[in-house]
Amino acid sequence: MTMKKIVVTTATVVGKSRPLSADDLARACGEEVEWVVRLVEVGIVNASGPRPAEWRFYSADLQRALDARRLVRDYGAGLDAAALILDLSQEVRRLKAQLRALGLEDK
Repeated sequence: MTMKKIVVTTATVVGKSRPLSADDLARACGEEVEWVVRLVEVGIVNASGPRPAEWRFYSADLQRALDARRLVRDYGAGLDAAALILDLSQEVRRLKAQLRALGLEDK
């Protein structure tokens, strides 16, 4: 008799009408809310509101948080370094897009 492997996956739709709470963002990254607070402190994600229970996050925040988690896990980067790496990567993408728009992209 062969046993079948069953994988259960859940998904959450993130959008303007369905933002993530700090707890949701932490859970999506496999972390604690305190980690999300630290992400806000170093500028990896933006939050408005006086306390974490009122913060809301969107898909771009989730992507940056996951990218930061990967940098910390895979490369041993601290969150301050991860913030810098993410900001510089975003700026490089923006500049490359400008070059493409001007037809000056190096091939």
